[in-house]
Amino acid sequence: MYSQELLKPDGRKLTLYSRCPIVADTLAPSPGSEPIQATPHLRWHPLRGEWVAYASHRQGRTFLPPPEYNPLAPTTDPKFPTELPQGNYDIAVFDNRFPSMTLQVETAPIEIVETLPANGACEVVVFTQDPQASLGSLDLSHLELLLQVWGDRTRALSQHSQIQYVLPFENKGIEVGVTLNHPHGQIYAYPFVPPVPAKMLECQRSYYQTHQRGLLADLIQREIKDDRRILYQDEFAIAFVPVCARYPYEVWIATIQSVATFSDLTSEQRSGLAKALKTVTLKFDGLWNRPFPYLMAWFQAPTDGEPHPESHLHAEFYPPYRTSDRLKYLAGTELAAGMFANDALPEDKAKELQAVLVTLEE
Repeated sequence: MYSQELLKPDGRKLTLYSRCPIVADTLAPSPGSEPIQATPHLRWHPLRGEWVAYASHRQGRTFLPPPEYNPLAPTTDPKFPTELPQGNYDIAVFDNRFPSMTLQVETAPIEIVETLPANGACEVVVFTQDPQASLGSLDLSHLELLLQVWGDRTRALSQHSQIQYVLPFENKGIEVGVTLNHPHGQIYAYPFVPPVPAKMLECQRSYYQTHQRGLLADLIQREIKDDRRILYQDEFAIAFVPVCARYPYEVWIATIQSVATFSDLTSEQRSGLAKALKTVTLKFDGLWNRPFPYLMAWFQAPTDGEPHPESHLHAEFYPPYRTSDRLKYLAGTELAAGMFANDALPEDKAKELQAVLVTLEE
């Protein structure tokens, strides 16, 4: 992996990643030259026992611009700069222009509940320079590079003492709220472990203390033995519709053996995850012969410097579709009670995805 760090005119950082050496004189563009004036803050929710972030400046972010004004495409006219330069690179990562959290904010307003500066980080990960591409269309070596990039960003962000958890994710499709169609994801680095991964880690820690084995690793072995919901499997990685899926077409991708973070992956595990990732995204798009919307989130160990043998790096896909091609929105029982009600059996959805034939090109 090759990389080059640059500084934008507005002070934000840009890092280019490539499978080949990058030209040294690349300049970092920016849609604006003024420093970003973001002052997000956190407020404590006393009934739920969790932090809520407030970032009113995000109301002005770019929303579904026409292709000729794509801010994630490489700049073609210096008079109208985008976020990315021309050059021979594969993936770009830069500080979000409209962050929900930032390491630079120092104060928070005084309210009737506890408040704190939102001292985290928000980065945009542009998967490719091609605006028509998707994860499923990228070649396997490009996807392996992406897994390395997520690891490199996790290491870089964890150097900041405020950061406790790093979460890469992708929102794909306007159905899940995407505001830019160019293939990209984001990385949120939190000053605390957020509620969902915190609950996962709590369950994993309890299981490990009792059994001296990983919870997800044991579940994967049971899924392999059951052999009804597997979409991809090799010696190092697996993709499957979990027996406990909360969404129709929910899919998990993981290493078969536990690894705590992206940085702990071997080259063989990265290769296996890349194949699993490509398989799943191709199957999603092939299900109805059109781009398939989803949220993909990657869960890993906290960045507290402590060993986490209980943690198991994995991705979870949450597509918003029901069985009859209707959108699945969270309703009363999910939002109010926190209990999901799935209208479809995981086994049935797995059969549909298993029936979609895909070809993995090296």
